[in-house]
Parts: sequence; C-alpha cells; structure tokens
Amino acid sequence: MAFTAACASPDATTPGSSSNSGGPFTIGLANQQESVTFPAAITKGAKDKAAQLGDKLVSLDSQGDQQKQASQVQDLIAQQVSAILLVPLSPGPAQALVDQASAAGIPIATVHGYVGADRAVDDPYSKLKFVLDENEAESGATAGQMALKAFPAGGQVAVITGAPGFVENTTRVTKFQAALDGAGAGKYKIVANQPGNWTKQDGQSACQNILAANPAVGLLYAISDDMAVGCAAAVKSAGSSAKVIGIGGSAAGIEGIKSGELYGTVCYKPYDEGGMAVQMMHDALAGKTSTPPKTTFYDTPGVTADNVSSCVPQW
Repeated sequence: MAFTAACASPDATTPGSSSNSGGPFTIGLANQQESVTFPAAITKGAKDKAAQLGDKLVSLDSQGDQQKQASQVQDLIAQQVSAILLVPLSPGPAQALVDQASAAGIPIATVHGYVGADRAVDDPYSKLKFVLDENEAESGATAGQMALKAFPAGGQVAVITGAPGFVENTTRVTKFQAALDGAGAGKYKIVANQPGNWTKQDGQSACQNILAANPAVGLLYAISDDMAVGCAAAVKSAGSSAKVIGIGGSAAGIEGIKSGELYGTVCYKPYDEGGMAVQMMHDALAGKTSTPPKTTFYDTPGVTADNVSSCVPQW
C-alpha cells in the first residue's frame, strides 16, 4: 500500500518525547465509536501492532459522545500514558484535548481525523505529533469521477451524509460536487442531501425518503459504504434504476459491487491505518523520528466491478 505525506508549515513545533526511549510504551487510543465497524477496525489494527511491538494499548470508546471522549483523554493523561492516539469526533473540540495532552507533556497524534476548525489538511496543528488519515477531499473527487461514468447522461443526484457535526460531511462532498459541476452547467443537479447517520438502516431510510420525493434521481452518493448498502436496498424496493456509490471499501460495500447493487466505492483500509498509527507513534517515542508534525495519507483508489478484486475489505 502506497503512502504519501504532506508537510506542515516549517515553524511548527514538535511536542516533547518520552524519556523511555527504548520502550515498551503504553499508548492510549481515544476512539470515536467502536459500535461502528470502521473505528472498530482501527482499534483491531492498533492492538495487533502494539502486541507485535511489545507495547501496551489502552483503548477507550467514546460511543460517539464528545463529552465522553474529552473525559477519556483526561483519564489517559491522568494515567500518564506514553502517548495518545486520538480519533476525533470533531476538529474544533479536539483541539482542546490536544492542548491538554501537550500541556501534560504527553505526545498526541490524530488518526482518521483532524484538529482545529478550518485548518488546511496539509497544515497540522503544531501541538500534534502527526496526523494520519485518508485524503477525504480526494476521495470525494474520486467518487465524483466515478459518478460521471456511472451516470453519463446527467440529471438528478442525491447525497447521503453521515451524522451531523462530522467534518466528513463536507470533506467527502466538496470535490464530489465540483466534479459534477465541471461536467457543464446544469448537467447534474443535487436535489437532496440527507443524513444517514453512518448506518445501513438510516441510510436506507434517507434514500427511501429521497426516492419517494424525487423519483427521477439517477444517482445516490452515500459517504460511507454502510449507508450505500442501505441505499441500494431502498433503490431495489422503489423499483428505481439509480446507481449507488459509497466510500470505504467495506466487506458489505465490496459484496455490493460484486452483486451489482453498488456501482462503486473508494477503498479505505482502517486496520492498516490503526497499525500504522501505532508504529508511527512507537518510532516517535523511540526517537527514530523527529520531524515537525505532518499529515500522512495512504492510497485510496476507486473501486468498481472492473477492479473489485484489488480492494480486500478490512471492515
């Protein structure tokens, strides 16, 4: 799997490193919501890599609650863990958590998310050790290019976002819409945008509502595979011919492509991401890396029936 990095501004500072440079280390993982399959896969990858390295992983699940995540980060600080990996629920509140860890001298990095509202993804918050993520904006662009091929005649399009408040609701949609707009004025029109709350059930409900109100919709873009699979069920139930595109490369999404129920997705690898995050933090604590904070992306190719075997699901 290919990885690329975008460096932060040169005046960024690096948080202090652990005095136990040889390890083993105790690394805290403050995750989003492990009842959701994607963050759960991040945890599994992180646990397996920590065991391989001889480190201890303290994994905490915020269950989608911002206040609970804040409390858990404070608990990790009180435990004086060697470092913290934060899977942030929202970039704004997450900055305060990074500030607290940094003030306590505990290195902290973000995985599958960013810190600081309105910050450019290639300019990480200076108190972070690093940022590891999918390139969400470019994934939206990839989905947009797939949409042009799936629905070349143009027409009505609908978007199904995640739960309210998630930055992905913007980052995965902006360049998707730009791709449609680039096809020519008025060729594609987004006629509906509803939340699917990241789940198959709510995705199906949202798409049922959209198709009932807009039966001419020819393409549904759900910003996660779970919701896309729900949309595919809604399309079948409504007798619609609309194409469905998701994001994530999940087992359900890949199976949907193989069965023809989904047109395509973007291949994410959360298990690898969790493992890479632990390896990166371990190396930083061991003094093997000392660069200013930077954002690292891994390769997330588009997947359709033509290349579906190239994406092995990790969630």
